[in-house]
Amino acid sequence: MITFLIGLLLASVLVGCAGPEQAAGPHEGAPEPAAEHIKVAFVTNNASDFWQIAKAGTEKAREELGCEVAFRIPPTGTAQEQQQIVQDLVTLGVAGIAISPKDPENQTAMLNKAAESVKLITQDSDAPNSDRLCYIGTDNYQAGVAAGELLNKTLPNGGKIMLFVGTLDAQNAQDRKKGIEDTLADTNIEIVDTRTDETDRLKAKENAQNALVTHPDLACLVGLWSYNGPAILSGVRASGKLGQVKIVCFDEEDETLQGVKDGHISGTIVQQPFEFGYQSVKLLVALAEGDASQVPENKQIIVPVKTITKENVDAFWARLKEQTGKS
Repeated sequence: MITFLIGLLLASVLVGCAGPEQAAGPHEGAPEPAAEHIKVAFVTNNASDFWQIAKAGTEKAREELGCEVAFRIPPTGTAQEQQQIVQDLVTLGVAGIAISPKDPENQTAMLNKAAESVKLITQDSDAPNSDRLCYIGTDNYQAGVAAGELLNKTLPNGGKIMLFVGTLDAQNAQDRKKGIEDTLADTNIEIVDTRTDETDRLKAKENAQNALVTHPDLACLVGLWSYNGPAILSGVRASGKLGQVKIVCFDEEDETLQGVKDGHISGTIVQQPFEFGYQSVKLLVALAEGDASQVPENKQIIVPVKTITKENVDAFWARLKEQTGKS
């Protein structure tokens, strides 16, 4: 009996000293790397509704991977606010950050500093001269080309247009503008000017109203950022020119899609921000686990755009509601 108890005690000590894999046998029932211990962050460039769609994508990835996601929105959309957010996230100890840089040229030093501590990628707007590991989002030049093609269909006889955007410091704004300019170069469509609003929706509406006063012969107003579409629509309506002046814009805010459905907006170029959020979190978690195989050689993961007009807006909107959980 004593011998049996000694043997039982010895066996329990040996099992207690073994690691989980040793006790179960090599790799039998061994858990996958615990993504729940990984915290990553997603940083927007403003507070537009556009980013709520991206947030739904981050939440889907979080649910699938079991990681933690810090979703950060700069209240007034300034580069200074983004810098403070990034610094706070680094201090917090996140493993990776996906950011849409507001002013990539002047934020390069800040981005490179962050890249020394975390896995850094860009989304929505790139900072190709920084040490970011990858860019996920739209080929914004090609998005501009798509907008230019839509403008050609909207104004087959040509006419004067004006562009509206938050700031031309952002790479996505520059690329979209260039894509539109190149596509319209040999047409009868003339770009009169580009007006900026620093992501102030009230100023964006006022810009549209003022443009219609100073240039009463404008045939179309073009919004390059997501909130510009609703702001332009509101400005055109307030000016009493609904149905007289065409509108072309970007992204899928509810007011924009309703404007397309009602025929007040000719069309919008959508970027699929849900994929920005979803793919960014998946890539950051993989990088945190030491897996860089998902990063292409050119360090760009391009999410294609879609052109939404009255013909396909209902189907697109239904799919969007499904993704974001809206009724």
